[in-house]
Amino acid sequence: MHHSIHDEVHLSNRNHWLRAAVLGANDGLISTSSLLVGIAAASPSSQTLLLTGMAALTAGALSMAAGEYISVSSQADTEKADLDKELYELTNNAERELFELTKIYEARGLDHVLAHQVAVALTEHDALEAHARDEIGLNDLSQAKPIHASVASALSFIVGAILPVIGILILPAQTLVWSLASLTVVGLILLGIISARLGGAPVIPATARVVIWGVLAMVATSLIGRLFGVAV
Repeated sequence: MHHSIHDEVHLSNRNHWLRAAVLGANDGLISTSSLLVGIAAASPSSQTLLLTGMAALTAGALSMAAGEYISVSSQADTEKADLDKELYELTNNAERELFELTKIYEARGLDHVLAHQVAVALTEHDALEAHARDEIGLNDLSQAKPIHASVASALSFIVGAILPVIGILILPAQTLVWSLASLTVVGLILLGIISARLGGAPVIPATARVVIWGVLAMVATSLIGRLFGVAV
């Protein structure tokens, strides 16, 4: 039976999109819920709440997408600049670059002769890849992908924000404020469990972290709203 070189699944491969997705869903859930709880306290019509929720969802998703794209694009620009610099050095100072690579492998535990042999072999195979991976710390998995991060953030924001919007439609109007707050806590628990499962982390600490900080963010929003004379 044939096995690939890497049969096991490395969960860190999910880091980029998982970070963007968890951040987006958390932001969507908390910001939209906080806004709707504040407006619900003023007892407007359900139509006003629904329109407000949809506006918050749309604006938030676009804002998350744009912010994530700009942020990750800046990271990608920095990576490209590093690769361009490395390519220049490989072209103009090949011996020094080979020496640098040798020293890197020596620092990882190889003796000088073996480190030099490995450096020569990898340089002959793909010099830029070797230096990108072992000198700069870049590889295909870690490289910044602006579009992926942007889409993940926008979609996850919508997933988080849609929960309180749906809550407006199904929860009783008489207790809407507390019902929305309770629904948000349930959403935070689900988000913590899902993110922990996807990231291979212990469920209870990861979920507790999401719930505690999410609730604190909502409480802070409420206090700030009251401080400025706004019911939030």
